[in-house]
Amino acid sequence: MLRAVFEKQGNAIWISHLDLMRLFQRAFKRAGLHLKHTQGFNPRPSVSIALPMAVGVASRCELLDFEIEDEGVACQQIVSLLNGALIPGVKVLEVYEGGRKQRDIALLQCAIDLHYKNKIPAKAPASLEKLFAQDSLMVTKNGKNGPVEQDIIPMIQAIALEPLDAKTLRIRATICCQNPALNPAQLVAAIAANKKSYMPEYAEYFREEIFDSSHNVFR
Repeated sequence: MLRAVFEKQGNAIWISHLDLMRLFQRAFKRAGLHLKHTQGFNPRPSVSIALPMAVGVASRCELLDFEIEDEGVACQQIVSLLNGALIPGVKVLEVYEGGRKQRDIALLQCAIDLHYKNKIPAKAPASLEKLFAQDSLMVTKNGKNGPVEQDIIPMIQAIALEPLDAKTLRIRATICCQNPALNPAQLVAAIAANKKSYMPEYAEYFREEIFDSSHNVFR
């Protein structure tokens, strides 16, 4: 099994997970790389993406696992071939062998940029830091069986706020992303539910890095 680290930026953030999978399958074909297929009644290409992300999220740490029939192709050559077949905004950064099991992924470092129309409210940084420092913070999320209440504090490993400019406040957080998982959008939902006067006009989401439970970079 081979693993690619790739980024999704710019207009490509609006590609859904399923369309991203199709994009990579077509890219392998255009690059002349033949994906292996699963066995059985309904064979499928041997390719998967760890931790599917929501539409509108940018990332520089996505992982794609795949198997190809062309065993003699060097990893760096695969990088070049795929990047020649992908669209702007999706770029393979590295390909290597021997990646760890995806089940060992535990933590995600993310950034959320809160954009305000005029300027950052004067007390917003201190007030929001206090909000996320509580012992408990319930947020409503939509589960398979309808809305459920979830305490997000146990899933926040670290969090900090810093102004980027007069109108943008950045939240940088390390959160659980698997068993259990916290969607970064729930941090903004907590602001909407508890600090409405500090809600931004819009928020941008970025995935920066993934780690195992010991805070080692996951690859």
